[in-house]
Amino acid sequence: MTKPPFSPDGDDSQPADERGFFAEQPAKRSGLGIQAAQQEEAHYHGHRDRLRTRYRDHGDTALADYEILELLLFRLIPRRDTKPIAKALLERFGTLAGVFGASPTLLQEVKGIGESVAFDLKLISTVAHRTLKSELKGKQVLSSWSSVIDYCHAAMAHETREQFRILFLDKRNALIADEVQQTGTVDHTPVYPREVVKRALELSATALILVHNHPSGDPTPSRADIDMTKMIIETAKPLGITVHDHIIIGKDGHASLKGLRLI
Repeated sequence: MTKPPFSPDGDDSQPADERGFFAEQPAKRSGLGIQAAQQEEAHYHGHRDRLRTRYRDHGDTALADYEILELLLFRLIPRRDTKPIAKALLERFGTLAGVFGASPTLLQEVKGIGESVAFDLKLISTVAHRTLKSELKGKQVLSSWSSVIDYCHAAMAHETREQFRILFLDKRNALIADEVQQTGTVDHTPVYPREVVKRALELSATALILVHNHPSGDPTPSRADIDMTKMIIETAKPLGITVHDHIIIGKDGHASLKGLRLI
């Protein structure tokens, strides 16, 4: 019986060559096959060196989005031409934010992306989210509004189901906790005002910022969004809890119910 090739990740469920470690060796070829393989390898190694040099000397502004992604994939898939993979990812998901916001399952539908690489891309996305979240720690959130929007957009804009998130604040309007209270369907999330207020009391929060996403991409608030927000405000106010705003996140922007004078 032929022994299956060893997977470098130790995950037998994955194709053993996902990262290109076992690409066909020139020794198995002859004549023109060897020469062609060597020329191809020299070409993409030279291309990688040129991209690295451009990035090192001129920063990210010298590279297109697909080249930034390609540069990252060099590390994740070291022995393959990653340009077609980078372009395929952007074609499928539209933007870099779309790529990093995609689920591992969807990422693996792109040719050249296996479980290990999808895992690494999501890990990088998590680091980015945590970095943005750390910008809010200990700060007065209302004076760091752009950081709030950036964080919420990174965390929620590309979710495929609606999430209802709450930022709990203390009397200085500093962030106490950031929690996803409910996850719903593609166009609805059940929200219970009493549960929102109960959790605020448990955390000794005196103010809230409500956030949810619209997977459709359009952040325009619905009548249900407005009515639900008003119910939470009415439930929280007698207990000394202020609802500063309700932000709706879409793929390309956001809406503030307070900014729209809807609350």
